[in-house]
Amino acid sequence: MKGTKFQLKVWNYLKKIPRGSVKTYKEVAIAINKPKSARAVANACAKNPFAPNIPCHRVIRSDGGLGGYSGRGGVDKKLKLLMSEKVDI
Repeated sequence: MKGTKFQLKVWNYLKKIPRGSVKTYKEVAIAINKPKSARAVANACAKNPFAPNIPCHRVIRSDGGLGGYSGRGGVDKKLKLLMSEKVDI
């Protein structure tokens, strides 16, 4: 994988989010010990070239909104992926 040190840290954490679960960008930031970096986490997700294999679709906004999705199909695809994993959105 090629990316910045921060992106790699985010992407490696995303691989640990279990199927059928979601985390917020803020929860991911806290989990990687960068608690004030929720926006940077969102940017790292947006730069993820391995979606959905690295499951950035499992990261949502703190207000429950879907946020973006960099994979083919955009937010519609993100919603379909989450629904296929039985995530209650």
